[in-house]
Amino acid sequence: MMKIAILTTARQWFEPYAYKFSKEYENFTVYTDHNKIINRYDILFILSYHRIVEEAQLQKNNYNIVIHESSLPSGKGWAPLFWQILEKKREIVFTLFEASNGLDSGDIFFQQTLYLTGYELNKELREKQAKLVIKMCKEFVKNYKNYLPAKKQLGRETFYPRREPVDSELDIDKTIKEQFNLLRIVDNKDYPAFFKIDGRRYNLKIEIERG
Repeated sequence: MMKIAILTTARQWFEPYAYKFSKEYENFTVYTDHNKIINRYDILFILSYHRIVEEAQLQKNNYNIVIHESSLPSGKGWAPLFWQILEKKREIVFTLFEASNGLDSGDIFFQQTLYLTGYELNKELREKQAKLVIKMCKEFVKNYKNYLPAKKQLGRETFYPRREPVDSELDIDKTIKEQFNLLRIVDNKDYPAFFKIDGRRYNLKIEIERG
């Protein structure tokens, strides 16, 4: 029986999905701090984890798997799904690859594509993102031998910067339609859409009307 673990960030969007996923297998553990991992694992999935895992920790496991929401080596860095939505993309390639010390630079096992309608808001985007990530994890657990050996990344590197709450600011001189993709990715609680007039800030909440 394979020993599997997930490493994810505590109190972040993917954590509940990690625990739900872990219940589907025996001998499956969830961690939110890599320093607390003592055991060796056949597969350690590192998903939505925002700290550097040291090489010594990675070497304990047979496979250390990361899933990044871009067609690597294009789109390395932060929040690639959201940046590509701002680029008006509706087909987002997800890459499953081996963790390494470089930024999103490990060898690639396989890729799959997330198809969007162009109308999903943040909650639904996260739901679709999580479902594809878990689907890819399951595929690797079941058929990892089919994807060996992993392949080196080829092509030109590009990088996305970290998104900050200030990036949710709307331009009052642009239409809602022009800024709809920004409205789709904002989080009403943690980084809401907002605009400023005469030095005053106004927050906006967006949600779809359910009929």
